[in-house]
Amino acid sequence: MLTIKLKDRIPTTDVRKKTQMINLFEYIKRHKWRWAGHIIREKDNRWRKRCTEWQPRSGKRDIRRPEAKWMDEIRKAAGPEWQRKAQDQRKGKTPTKRYILQWIDKVSK
Repeated sequence: MLTIKLKDRIPTTDVRKKTQMINLFEYIKRHKWRWAGHIIREKDNRWRKRCTEWQPRSGKRDIRRPEAKWMDEIRKAAGPEWQRKAQDQRKGKTPTKRYILQWIDKVSK
């Protein structure tokens, strides 16, 4: 396709520009942030919101499950007040790119 070899040492960003491919990690994070904002803006009695915010009665998670929950990653990148930011649609859409870049920086380090 591009006849690029590993020994050419061309950065992946340049290859993505030439092939017009998107960064999959950034794409996933962008959609995760959008989905979190969508869930937070829903009414409290909706099934999706209740399942996302659910805590076990004992307060402990099962040993076989991962420690981090779905929302923990968003809270880590956006801060403790992320729900308030996401509820305001105008402000919720603005910081999306910034939070995605923070996620990418934290993972790449």
